[in-house]
Amino acid sequence: MHDVIVGMSGGVDSAVTALLLKQGGWRVRAMFMKNWEEDDTRDQCSAATDLKDAKQVCKQLDIPLETVNFSYEYWQQVFTYFLAEYQSGRTPNPDVLCNSEIKFKVFLDYCLSKGADFIATGHYARLQQNGQETLLLRGLDLNKDQSYFLHAVDQSALQRSLFPLGTLSKPRVRSLAHQAGLVVQNKRDSTGICFIGERNFREFLSRFLPACKGEIVDSKGVVLGLHHGLMYYTIGQRQGLGIGGADGPWYVAAKNLRDNTLLAVNDHNHPALLSTHLRSLPLVEKRLPCH
Repeated sequence: MHDVIVGMSGGVDSAVTALLLKQGGWRVRAMFMKNWEEDDTRDQCSAATDLKDAKQVCKQLDIPLETVNFSYEYWQQVFTYFLAEYQSGRTPNPDVLCNSEIKFKVFLDYCLSKGADFIATGHYARLQQNGQETLLLRGLDLNKDQSYFLHAVDQSALQRSLFPLGTLSKPRVRSLAHQAGLVVQNKRDSTGICFIGERNFREFLSRFLPACKGEIVDSKGVVLGLHHGLMYYTIGQRQGLGIGGADGPWYVAAKNLRDNTLLAVNDHNHPALLSTHLRSLPLVEKRLPCH
């Protein structure tokens, strides 16, 4: 019998992952990862609720639960990169690095040191062996597929990982949770930043990076309005610019770090919004100005 440790988040996906593995005859343990030191009462309440739910699920399934803190590793290996990318004018996806560096590296190594043969998570993705290679495939529920967020995970880690939900739909997962009477059967999905949670993003980011207001200009240099800081905007963004009007919707086309201006265009087929190639950039190329 193989020993597997489930990354238990306190949500329905990880709960059903543990349920399916136990029903499948695996020797199951659970691990609750604390990877962010809460900085306000709301965060503390949310984290405490997740841990409470994880404990209740593990009690229902009769599996042991351990809590481990990887906050230092998360800050060093994920969050510093997250801030550096925003400060360089780009829009990072921390979940990709969070998976490759924390869940499927730090967490995996810790579980293996505890005698586990595999780790399991509630990701909607599938694995397939192709000779000596492990292929990462999309989850069958394309509305929940998370393979993109796992694309940077190392081969050696995939070979030690299990994704029991990869062939299931989200409604089916909730149905299984309901049939088993799990306390999290109706808990809503989390959509926040990996391990940081849901929060006012602009207010949160301003705690770590200076917000420097500047001008929003069109392709001819005409000033259209003011932006709140280049780090808050994404190329292609339409909402939240505050410059809509008779000319129709405006879209973010570029961020000019040199003079702290945001270029906007009001044609969704404008050449400034179109690209024919990608260019690889170093981790930190430029810093956003703040005068």
